[in-house]
Amino acid sequence: MPATHHTKMLILGSGPAGLSAAIYAARAGMRPIVVQGIQPGGQLTITTDVENYPGFAEVIQGPWLMEQMTAQATHVGTAMIWDTIVDVDLSQRPFRITGDGGDVYVAETLVIATGAQAKWLGVPGEQELGGKGVSACATCDGFFYRGKKVVVIGGGNTAVEEALYLTNHSDDVTLIHRRDSLRSEKILQDRLFANPKIRTLWNKKVERFVAGDGVSGLVGVDLVDTVTGEPSFEPTDGGFVAIGHSPSTELFKGKLPLDADGYLQVTPGTSLTSIPGVFAAGDVTDKIYRQAVTAAGMGCMAALDAERFLAEAEYHAMVDA
Repeated sequence: MPATHHTKMLILGSGPAGLSAAIYAARAGMRPIVVQGIQPGGQLTITTDVENYPGFAEVIQGPWLMEQMTAQATHVGTAMIWDTIVDVDLSQRPFRITGDGGDVYVAETLVIATGAQAKWLGVPGEQELGGKGVSACATCDGFFYRGKKVVVIGGGNTAVEEALYLTNHSDDVTLIHRRDSLRSEKILQDRLFANPKIRTLWNKKVERFVAGDGVSGLVGVDLVDTVTGEPSFEPTDGGFVAIGHSPSTELFKGKLPLDADGYLQVTPGTSLTSIPGVFAAGDVTDKIYRQAVTAAGMGCMAALDAERFLAEAEYHAMVDA
């Protein structure tokens, strides 16, 4: 039978942003509920080695880190519910959120931490070699390719920024683009073309990520010329897909302001959305940094913003009574 859950804070998403919000809210006695969504733990659950999260001298595993965050949130009083949200009613407080099984969540505040998903090419070898040479985040994984040959696939700001970043670790960076000109901002293009560590392959489409024999990972990419149709092979140790991200904001279209790329808009320097009592944190609103540590920090901000909001609401209710 469908159930109705009441809470001072409902958190949608169980990545670093959602779980950090839960930890702070639970410690403040708000007894938050986290709806875990279709990918409990967020993108870190499909990330193997994590070397840039503060507090760990040795490499840790993404799934393990999320297990620890989940255990901490639960330990301090968070209720974790495995559900997928299909409808949100933000027209009045308390907000009413509905899960796909019919459960209803009645929440005095809502933290949206549904994250974003990297866009992938959808070609053979991409999924199989994820974490074994194929990545969608140079900032996260570039360190593992020190002194090695890497390729970046894409032609927008993300691709150019990733290629430039990778020159901190590699002297052999190749940008592969399916057209004969880039879509990125001119200032980024100028930096790219001026960097001697980067070369560009124009009019090339990735057909396959190629694995080596035995247990080895990525060894190269099969390409096809988009003008002539001529096939070619580009050897590489690392392949970075940089064709953008898709924020998980479908539920909020027409209900909350989104920017041109679909990210939730918040008041700068806060987690506040346009609806009082609704807050956003992590990659669902952050298109610039997209790191676990920044998402966690934004989750903390959302919990503190929500706590202040409720304190003010309770004060006004008491004064007006």
